[in-house]
Amino acid sequence: MSMNRRSFVKRTGLGLAGLGAMSAGALKPGSALGELTHLRSDRRLKILILGGTAFLGPAIVRHARNLGHELTLFTRGRTNVGLFPDIEMLVGDRDGDLEALKGRKWDVCIDTSGYVPRLVTDSARLLADSIGQYIFISTISVFADFTQKGLNESSAVGTLEDETEEKITGLTYGPLKALCEQAAEREMPGRSTTIRPGLIVGPMDRSDRFTYWPVRIAKGGEVLTPDSPDIFTQVIDVNDLAMFIVRCAERNILGTYNATSPAEELVMGEIFEACRKVSGSDATFTYMSKEFMEEHEIAAWSDMPVYVPLEGEDAGHPYIDVTKALRQGLTFRPISETIRDTLDWWATVSSERKEKPMRSGLTGEREQELLEDWHKKNG
Repeated sequence: MSMNRRSFVKRTGLGLAGLGAMSAGALKPGSALGELTHLRSDRRLKILILGGTAFLGPAIVRHARNLGHELTLFTRGRTNVGLFPDIEMLVGDRDGDLEALKGRKWDVCIDTSGYVPRLVTDSARLLADSIGQYIFISTISVFADFTQKGLNESSAVGTLEDETEEKITGLTYGPLKALCEQAAEREMPGRSTTIRPGLIVGPMDRSDRFTYWPVRIAKGGEVLTPDSPDIFTQVIDVNDLAMFIVRCAERNILGTYNATSPAEELVMGEIFEACRKVSGSDATFTYMSKEFMEEHEIAAWSDMPVYVPLEGEDAGHPYIDVTKALRQGLTFRPISETIRDTLDWWATVSSERKEKPMRSGLTGEREQELLEDWHKKNG
């Protein structure tokens, strides 16, 4: 069965101006600002992070800490416990146990774990008199119509007939996030920031939505790849996203911002070639036709991560407009750096994790079967 981008959200566990002039070479060598992360901020902030222990959270923590900010994490105490022993950890639950947040003051709250509007309302309302800015991490999945190209911050978002619905599915995830955005602004009018990332990639990604390609290509041999090397896509390195989030906190940047790579700058073939070069493998790439993919029920996003056909209900997906964020300093490192960081992180994961099938992409057996069938039909 074919699986579109919205369906894939659920399967993968929900993963989904001053420096602006330097962004012109996005995803090309020299565009990253990683070399600036050691510099201290002009203003030391007290930052509360709701979440902070998985994927994006740790990236925000590391960047903010490098800049000299004081951090507090509010978590349930279940994920990556002990990851940051030098940082204050408040334990509670967003659903009914916010006691640890009462009576405290912070400059900024960064909400990385809000998926249900009721819970975002509760946290923003409680913190309204205790913080100056509320930064909500949303998603580009909020948009209602991905058949359109050039979706921007003013484009229509998805809605729910029943706004009390709290079950997160592939269909409700985006509209629920849109309601969360509205809840944050309603409770913190004129003091909220909404950041809508695209596909977040890099170290610590548990969904394998990007990791599949560096790991598979590093193994070498013939690699089954989708459609054409010239198909556009958009991703955002987790560290580039973290840098932008902290920048919004430091400069009190308010409003809504799409945050992914610029449209029409990155193609699938560039990712594959960079994976081969970084890993030093002997991989070769066999691009299968869309007809073959459809015949064999090879799904975009799940079986072929990062790939979205440039037609149909997701045709506008790789054309998200990020002009507004670029003007506020969103920058990008070369895709080769993201790949290298991903492989370095993958080398540290447990052997038990590596022995299991990846959560996205094809199993080795399935890939081999498909390659054999492709060659039988195509000579």
